[in-house]
Amino acid sequence: MSRTIVYTYKDEQKTLPFSYRDFHSIHEAVASHEGIDIRDYLKMEQSIEAISDTKTVREYRDAHFKKLGFGKITLIPKENIGIGQKKKS
Repeated sequence: MSRTIVYTYKDEQKTLPFSYRDFHSIHEAVASHEGIDIRDYLKMEQSIEAISDTKTVREYRDAHFKKLGFGKITLIPKENIGIGQKKKS
């Protein structure tokens, strides 16, 4: 099931369909969508994960993506629609 990412890149807000089948994280998806190669970043992130806590990894990721020109990157919450109900417009 596809979800939606809302992100800011170079002061422009954008949306992007997202699925965990295609990417491991929303950060990988937005970088790919903008044509940015983050292979070196992913290697460094793995090294940091091996020796540090989650907070350190998150701070490194946020600082790196800010340098790349990204602002807020967020995944829109899923809508829970009951069986037999239609999506309201």
